[in-house]
Amino acid sequence: MLGFATHSGFALAQTAASIGSAKPALASLSTYQLAAGDVITIRVFGEDDLSREKVKLTDAGTIPYPVLGEIKALGLTIGEIEKTVTNGLSGKYLVNPRVSVTIEEYRPFYINGMVEKPGAYPFQPGLTVLKASSLAGGFKERASFSKISIIREGDSKAKPQKAEINTPINPGDTIFIEESFF
Repeated sequence: MLGFATHSGFALAQTAASIGSAKPALASLSTYQLAAGDVITIRVFGEDDLSREKVKLTDAGTIPYPVLGEIKALGLTIGEIEKTVTNGLSGKYLVNPRVSVTIEEYRPFYINGMVEKPGAYPFQPGLTVLKASSLAGGFKERASFSKISIIREGDSKAKPQKAEINTPINPGDTIFIEESFF
């Protein structure tokens, strides 16, 4: 309980907002780096003709954008894209652009081996090997929980890394579940 009374909800809302904003600002920023296959939406408030819905990053990791041309988004976060678009529109085109970027669809991850339905599946934040296998119909009866490996997207050597069922999965990763010989 906050220990004060008010006849309007304004003071309560103002205090709650200040308590909520006590968290470090950087903790709420996304660290997810965009790559080819991700789908984003860019909104410029009050400027519908500059907003873009569900734009898929090209194989080069770029997005076409009116008045700014092709924007390199590969390896950038949504916050960095917001800043790029805001800076590009400021001054020449708009006085004080307010830009919002959201991720609509993440690029897929891949799962092979002893799962019911191997293939590509849309990434979801918080995904682990166990959750990924559930999306693929679950483990087959002879799946080995000790013989799981992942090839991480961006690993130029494509070297499989040993994994466990609670290992986090990233977009573009390829998971291999081997057969158990018991």
